[in-house]
Amino acid sequence: MDILNFFDFTDPLVVMFTIDLVIALILGFLIGGERELRGKDAGISTHTFVIVGAMLFTFLSMVVDPDSKSRIAAQIVTGIGFLGAGIILKDGAKIKNLTTASSIWFAGAIGMAIGFDYHEIAIIAALASIGIPRIPHVRSRVIDNDNKKVDLADTKETLQFNDD
Repeated sequence: MDILNFFDFTDPLVVMFTIDLVIALILGFLIGGERELRGKDAGISTHTFVIVGAMLFTFLSMVVDPDSKSRIAAQIVTGIGFLGAGIILKDGAKIKNLTTASSIWFAGAIGMAIGFDYHEIAIIAALASIGIPRIPHVRSRVIDNDNKKVDLADTKETLQFNDD
C-alpha cells in the first residue's frame, strides 16, 4: 500500500490540520524548551502533548460538530485543569509547581487557539508564555524595629498594620 496515495494532501481539511499540527509542534517545543532550560520537570514532551492534544480536540470538534464547538472546548479546559491540579504539591507552608501547572493550562489554551484557526493569537500567546517566567519577582520587604530589612517570604510572623 502506497502511503502517499492513502492521504489526499490536496484536501483542504488535511492541509489545515497539517498546518495546525506543525504550528502546535513548534510552539510546544519552544515553550517546553524554555521550561527544561529552567530545570522544570514538565518540558518539551509535556507541553507539546498538551498543545497538540488541545489542538486536535478543538480541530475535531470544529469538523465533527461545527454547531457545538464550545462544548468540547469547555471539556478541554476542565481536563487540563485536572492535569495541572495533579502537579501542584504542598510541602509544609510552601506550595510547589504552580507555575508549571499554569504553563500546562496556558499551553492548552494555545492549542485551542490553533485548533480554532487563531494562529497569530497562539503565536503571540506562546511568546508571552516564554517571557512570563523571566519577569523578575517582586518580594515585599519591610524594615523591622532594629532597622533591618526583612523579607516577608522568609518570616512566619504575622505583620499587623495600623491605619494611624
